[in-house]
Amino acid sequence: MESLGVLLLHPLDTYLEQELDRRCRLLRLWEVPHDRRGEFLRAHASSIRAVVIGGGSGFGGNPALIDDLPRLEIIACYAVGYDCVDLTRCRERGVRVTNTPDVLTDDVADLAVGLAIAALRRIPHADSYVRAGLWKANDGHYGLTTRFSGKRVGIIGLGRIGLSIAKRVEGFGCPVCYYQRTRQDAYPNYIYLPTVLQLAANSDVLVVACSLNEQSRGIVSREVIEALGPTGVLVNVGRGAHVDEPELVAALADGRLGGAGLDVFQAEPDVPQALMALDNVVLAPHMGSGTHETRMAMADLVLANLEAHALNMPLLTPVV
Repeated sequence: MESLGVLLLHPLDTYLEQELDRRCRLLRLWEVPHDRRGEFLRAHASSIRAVVIGGGSGFGGNPALIDDLPRLEIIACYAVGYDCVDLTRCRERGVRVTNTPDVLTDDVADLAVGLAIAALRRIPHADSYVRAGLWKANDGHYGLTTRFSGKRVGIIGLGRIGLSIAKRVEGFGCPVCYYQRTRQDAYPNYIYLPTVLQLAANSDVLVVACSLNEQSRGIVSREVIEALGPTGVLVNVGRGAHVDEPELVAALADGRLGGAGLDVFQAEPDVPQALMALDNVVLAPHMGSGTHETRMAMADLVLANLEAHALNMPLLTPVV
């Protein structure tokens, strides 16, 4: 696929970038000054047939980029999520879209469970307590925390990631209930609840693991947070926009919500300053798929989809 012109909007992964540079005609948009990017795109528009993006990067603040590239044929997402892509416009233009599902499922599920345990057992706070010398200063005393084993775990979205989370928490003796648009009869051990509000009211730990769309945007509302309550923990490994973030911050600060483990935020990488001062929340830098093993597998899948497209073969993980 040496003749395939590929536009990379942001630096994503060293291995992926090196392989794109080796196999394709790679253009790096972030190296161009902002005030010259329009000129740069116009100069190269006739040769750009593919765009590679990250899950949350979208089109660098320019959703019209799809129409600015008349020869664009494929958008390859280096992520499982593709909410940043205008799928309707892609279908109208005949632009193919791919993502990287499955290969990151285990890592995201592992992190979700880790965030839940870290929030309940207050692991980051305990670490800071020891490092600050407070354990010694307080004669070896540290307050009690809350166990994870046996807690009721509610999962929003029993897809690949949600199902993997469910299987993991079963090992901790946790009963599982879930909400999504359709009941999954293939998993009778998991209890289906018809509304998110009911799910929250029947959960000790509520995990957001669904894809982001217009139906799921803001799905964790003030009412859902109130239903989860002052002993409940919210874990979000989906997208920041799934949660009413100002209401979440207020509930954590007021004690109306017991705790949270958050890997995603509404305006990444900006995190609400109020969250920084709270010791009942665990913060992570959108690292769900951030392991060496998974990022290489994701990169290989992006490359395989581009190669399949260049050879006019079926795409491995098509979205559109």
